[in-house]
Amino acid sequence: MLKLMGAALVLFAGAMAGFYQSWRLASRPRQIRGLIHALQVLETEIVYALTPLPEALRKLGRKTAAPVSGLFGQIGDRLEQEQGITLQEVWEFTALDYWKQTAMKETEREIVRQLGRTLGISDREDQVKHLHLAIRELQREEMTAIDEQKRYEKMWKSLGILAGVLIVIMMY
Repeated sequence: MLKLMGAALVLFAGAMAGFYQSWRLASRPRQIRGLIHALQVLETEIVYALTPLPEALRKLGRKTAAPVSGLFGQIGDRLEQEQGITLQEVWEFTALDYWKQTAMKETEREIVRQLGRTLGISDREDQVKHLHLAIRELQREEMTAIDEQKRYEKMWKSLGILAGVLIVIMMY
């Protein structure tokens, strides 16, 4: 009886590991889409509403969905609270720290880091150009993420279950 319960737990753990990887693959395109939407809203705040960048970032944190909302909200709050620190430093530190909470990969983080290096140091037109560039690059990454999801989502689910079955077989 105890062996049977142990086997069921091992099988369950393998299945959950596979389903977790599958969930991360499905979350990545959705989070990239959210990031693209956030950058489009940021462009609107900068160009049409003429909102100062710290305030625009805080608004963005309230308007967008998690986990993207936390990234922009933290950047806006830190810019407001910590005097004498540049946007680039805050952006870099927050993106590095916050990225662990997302399903996005290093390529998307690098795009966001590059954007952070250019925001706030030039005029509106130049900032809009950099936002458009980041949006195009993120759209390309979204297509890649969707392709990876289609390819590997079922594989991870099956692999998790099969790994659990293999471990159970090896135990007996």
